[in-house]
Amino acid sequence: MKKLVISGAMILAASTAYAATTATNVVTTLTKGVTVLTAPAKPTVSGVTNLAGNAVTLGTDPVPGAVTKGLAIGQGQLAGFVSNFDVKSLLIPSWGSGEAAPSGRPDVVGAFRFICQPGHVLRDDPIVFPGQPGKSHLHQFFGNTTANAFSTYGSLRVKGDSTCNNMLNRSAYWIPAMLDGKGKVVRPDYVSIYYKRLPASDPNCQIIAKACVALPRGMRYVFGYNMATGESAHFYFDCNGPTGVSGHFPDIVTAAKGCPVGNRLGAVINGPDCWDGRNLNSTDHRKHVSYGGYGSIGRYHCPSSHPYMIPAFTLGAWYEVDKNLDTSGEWAPGTSTWSLASDAMPGMPVMRPGSTLHGDWLGAWDDGVMQMWMENCINKLLTCNGGDLGNGLQMKGRPDFSWNATPRLVDIPAA
Repeated sequence: MKKLVISGAMILAASTAYAATTATNVVTTLTKGVTVLTAPAKPTVSGVTNLAGNAVTLGTDPVPGAVTKGLAIGQGQLAGFVSNFDVKSLLIPSWGSGEAAPSGRPDVVGAFRFICQPGHVLRDDPIVFPGQPGKSHLHQFFGNTTANAFSTYGSLRVKGDSTCNNMLNRSAYWIPAMLDGKGKVVRPDYVSIYYKRLPASDPNCQIIAKACVALPRGMRYVFGYNMATGESAHFYFDCNGPTGVSGHFPDIVTAAKGCPVGNRLGAVINGPDCWDGRNLNSTDHRKHVSYGGYGSIGRYHCPSSHPYMIPAFTLGAWYEVDKNLDTSGEWAPGTSTWSLASDAMPGMPVMRPGSTLHGDWLGAWDDGVMQMWMENCINKLLTCNGGDLGNGLQMKGRPDFSWNATPRLVDIPAA
């Protein structure tokens, strides 16, 4: 299979420029028969037993390098679930031939990337308002197709397909829905996700942090704009297209000025890279994770309260621009233009469009598959695209994959 690479703002720019699969890759891959390679140079998946989705005695084995003593109930990581589907059927030889993922050098981080399609929209938030359907502002979900107010790590692991390649990644991701000012939700054409971290063997893991560790089972967090404090960080807007002006813009208004019809507007948000080593959640759904910084010591490091470096992910949702996006670069309350559902909340002042961008994540990866991309893409400092697991295998893509949202506009659901 010929692998094509795209570049530019169509996919995110993190520590280096990177690429993702094209629609041609995905469709071609899906037309191939599923073959698990058995030659020694082309690794296989083994040891997978399909159960009815019950928790199994994979135990609460510690995340390597993280805290192992003095943990209270609910700390560490949750018991594992064996996937209740045929894992092997959802893996194919990478790029049709078992092609090896390239080195990420001269970058110093390993990277694992994939593309998601938009899923459903709900006024639910299983992290902030668990068990309270309709309590939240409107969210655009992607990843697990069953995610709702009642979702937990356990429910996600045993239910649902995924809009991100396939159900090997049953994690749920959600961001505020994009509204067009005319009574419609604008669904993103696609969402790109990029996990990255230093390899565990890098000596800088013990300089920046105590250790570089994996994502623990059941971790969840909220990141980006903080509705409680008004703190705004770790996100930006961009424009991609033939007549667009690319950049890191603080909100929709500023980005839209250089993003006329015929381009895509991007909402890009960076997740935390440091963990306290104990908690999967916290009272504000943020305090158990943090961001590294330079501070007064002049070098990048995790805070002492969060001394474990985890794979951080950057996600970008890309929306086809239409005439309802005001591109004047000017805004005042009452202006009809695109905005996020979180920009206008009951009892709160109307915020500048896009200034409240935030994201939520509730992890629910198949254990074996996450171990593959951790051990290969991340720890071997590879640059893996399109769900390539870095070991000659790749997550099979969706048969309905498209670079364009269908439908692109949907009605705003009743409150």
